[in-house]
Amino acid sequence: MIRYSNKRPRPQIVVIGGGTGLPVILKAFRRQNADITAVVTVADDGGSSGIIRNYINVVPPGDIRNVLVALSNLPEIYQNIFQYRFKSKDQFFSGHAIGNLIIAALSEMNGDGIFNAVQELAKMMKVDGHVYPVANESLILHAAFNDGTKIAGEAEITAAAKTIDHVWVSSTENKQPAAVPEVIDAIMHADQIVLGPGSLFTSILPNLMISNVGQAVCQTQAEVVYICNIMTQKGETEHFSDADHVAVLHHHLQKKFIDTVLVNTEPVPHDYLDHQKYDEYLYQVKHDFNGLRSQGCRVISDNFLELRNHGVFHNGGQVVDELMRLTSRPLSWIDNEFN
Repeated sequence: MIRYSNKRPRPQIVVIGGGTGLPVILKAFRRQNADITAVVTVADDGGSSGIIRNYINVVPPGDIRNVLVALSNLPEIYQNIFQYRFKSKDQFFSGHAIGNLIIAALSEMNGDGIFNAVQELAKMMKVDGHVYPVANESLILHAAFNDGTKIAGEAEITAAAKTIDHVWVSSTENKQPAAVPEVIDAIMHADQIVLGPGSLFTSILPNLMISNVGQAVCQTQAEVVYICNIMTQKGETEHFSDADHVAVLHHHLQKKFIDTVLVNTEPVPHDYLDHQKYDEYLYQVKHDFNGLRSQGCRVISDNFLELRNHGVFHNGGQVVDELMRLTSRPLSWIDNEFN
């Protein structure tokens, strides 16, 4: 089966997610000849973003801030100012990033939601590409657990440390949310859709559970690539294999929509990870390539690992190099050349 082949010299790539994994990939994409659109979750309710969301009633700005910086062409000193967090002794501003406050202020000044504010800020920051909050309003993430209980709120869901059955999103008025039209248009006209890396239930799925986003991802002619996490996460993916991650995504959209999975096969050195600093990470994700292929996925396995500061990350450059190679190939179910 061949569904897609790129003929454009500058491929249009849409990266969907949130959290700390998304900026790693986006920063590496800046060195490539590609038209990049970042679609960012608006369901975060923890930390500085959560406080601003609750007190000022704006879309949580933290993930958006990190993406803007990752794609910005401003001198590093300006990027550092945007990312600066006030220290604990500052009391009222303690823990808040300057960029979060700027995004909140622009959103309030515009009075028509976060989307236009982010577009204005992207111009100011000389962003290379497009940054789209997935919706023009804050969303609430809900989870149903295997024990039958339900919880609302991203931070509360993770803190519950229970096995998640499924998640969904609602608006703050408990209505069915919709993505902004620009997001749907980007997905439908893309050459490649990239999911992750990032928390499965709290960074990737909050975007896909917006009905018109999920429908667009299932209907697009673009190749859909999932970058599987390297480590399992406490309260989300304990004991998961790579095939388990994909099965959850397919279950939520009720369709086998993922075409290709990028999997890191380089072992994480024993005792390298600082579990106090990165307390959400547990163990390395187990591999189940047969399980991935049985779900219709092409598997690309390689050393995508980067170790720094006693943390475990994807090597953005290596991941993006592989993603760019994929844009020049027709989509095929024959994957043995990659293993």
